[in-house]
Amino acid sequence: MGLSCGIVGLPNVGKSTLFNALTSARVEASNYPFCTIDPNVGIVRVPDPRLDRIAEMVKPKKVTPATIEFVDIAGLVRGASKGEGLGNQFLGHIKQVDAIAHIVRCFDDPNIVHVEGAVNPKRDIDTIHIELCLADLETVTKALDRVSKQAKSGDKLLLAKASTYTLVRDALATGKSVRSLTLSCEQWLHIRELQLMTAKPTLYICNVGEENLGKPNSYLETVREIANAEGAKVVEVSAKVEAEIAELSLEERSTFLKDLGLAESGLDRVIRASYELLNLITYFTAGEQECRAWTILKGTKAPQAAGIIHTDFERGFICVEIYHCNDLFTYGSDTGVRTKGLLRLEGKEYVMQDGDVVHFRFNV
Repeated sequence: MGLSCGIVGLPNVGKSTLFNALTSARVEASNYPFCTIDPNVGIVRVPDPRLDRIAEMVKPKKVTPATIEFVDIAGLVRGASKGEGLGNQFLGHIKQVDAIAHIVRCFDDPNIVHVEGAVNPKRDIDTIHIELCLADLETVTKALDRVSKQAKSGDKLLLAKASTYTLVRDALATGKSVRSLTLSCEQWLHIRELQLMTAKPTLYICNVGEENLGKPNSYLETVREIANAEGAKVVEVSAKVEAEIAELSLEERSTFLKDLGLAESGLDRVIRASYELLNLITYFTAGEQECRAWTILKGTKAPQAAGIIHTDFERGFICVEIYHCNDLFTYGSDTGVRTKGLLRLEGKEYVMQDGDVVHFRFNV
């Protein structure tokens, strides 16, 4: 679906190291600010054991997982909204993504310079938050000036927009993010075109030291408290460890994680959390040629889900043959599912569920 998650944070918090591990790319990661200037983009596989189990049963010639796009955005600094540290360029990159993964440094290391002089997660989060609020405030203020002039004509839509922009401007001026506001669907539509950064769903990624992974950490607890107050999620990782894991073969990774006492890598949790943050779910198609995971927004109806595969599927949609992957796992085969009467036909109003296995019928 082309949805993307931008990795943001202060310089030297581990953004590029984590991005390297996520994408197995070799993005420069150095011990000085603004090493990353142009945003690096990587497409990563969404880990989903269900697809692997379906493939084991169906034995297709090809297996295609769901993917998500990550964008590594250069470090922001205090004053970015006024252009400090090439801030305007970096903020422009954030506007283009659908969600934000905010990496917070939660480890001490005298060999890695902190741009503010010392590690302080609350201050670091506040720095990014304030800069995004200030940049959004400037955007909304300009838009409000423009719309207010146009609204003098008495146009109801423009008057409603001006009212929404005023509400949002006043909130941003007090340091509130747009995502913290209770807005109607109509109001969200009013501001969508502004691509406001503080309106984007946000995930906090705590980059901890290798020695503190999975252990109590006062820095980590500080971030959790902030996230809980916002209703945001937190994922704990060690970017250094994840970079080491990324260099290993699949078999070696499993052994390495077991030695660390971990069930899965931090990257898998980051990818999965980012997927959920974007309000995405997965449905599957399964056949001899290919088993594939397809990404859709939660709440998508069957015809629109079919259109993700091909526009003809949506245009000529008749119905969908459907069962849940758990039924396949329980009864061992497509035939077993049919025998138990769990294969059903659904029409145009059916809302797709995460884990559906489908075959679309269409006629063009």
